[in-house]
Amino acid sequence: MMDPSLAIPGEDHRKQREAESRTLMESGDARNALQPLIQVEKLEKTYRTARGELRLFHQLDLVIAPGEMVAIVGQSGAGKSTLLHILGALDTSSAGRVYCASTDMAKLSVREAAIFRNREIGYVWQFHYLLPEFSALENVAMPLLARGVKRKDAMLVAAKWLREVGLEDRGDHRPGELSGGEQQRVALARALVNNPRLLLADEPTGDLDEGTADRVFALIEGLHATHGLTSILVTHNLDLAARCTRALRLEAGKLVPLASRT
Repeated sequence: MMDPSLAIPGEDHRKQREAESRTLMESGDARNALQPLIQVEKLEKTYRTARGELRLFHQLDLVIAPGEMVAIVGQSGAGKSTLLHILGALDTSSAGRVYCASTDMAKLSVREAAIFRNREIGYVWQFHYLLPEFSALENVAMPLLARGVKRKDAMLVAAKWLREVGLEDRGDHRPGELSGGEQQRVALARALVNNPRLLLADEPTGDLDEGTADRVFALIEGLHATHGLTSILVTHNLDLAARCTRALRLEAGKLVPLASRT
């Protein structure tokens, strides 16, 4: 199954994307610490069910500054993954506003949201979503190929990211030939291959044993620091959450502080 964040509908719009990138560069550094990277205002998300209306979020607010590493914890079914999907332009809210890098996510068309995801956001899921018929190198290159980068150039960049996650000698291996930890490291390289501003990780260590989970999380911490990322991680692991800049609990439809690292 393909990573759902990679799909870009329509034809190759390379020229338009290049123009958009130039506009972005001319507008200044997107990691400007004077403005939040993520700003959520009075977010609501409701679903209609056979038993009536289910409300996940109620007037939820959130501000995340560039460079923060924020953990979100909470009970199963609280809406953690849904919140991550809304922040990452994979889902829409019922009410309220979500801004990412000053972009009002609600105003993006389906195609614009897909391009925005590809360019600005990296995703890591609990399940790696690597394509089994392709090598690790090809899987990492997929987001570049999706935005129209030439295959030769995409492979060079992908190889660089495999080195970053310590898998330079696994590039020709298919996912089934890799361990669980190696698969997740390939998924992390794929998430970052487009140099996104924002990394969203939904239970990135949930399927790993304790030792492997710790090593993968340490790799995420290191990449977050060295590449100036802003990262939001959903996790049930309170020990890992405590290693983040901030930890928030999602309960009763709102986010409340869990702990701070001093």
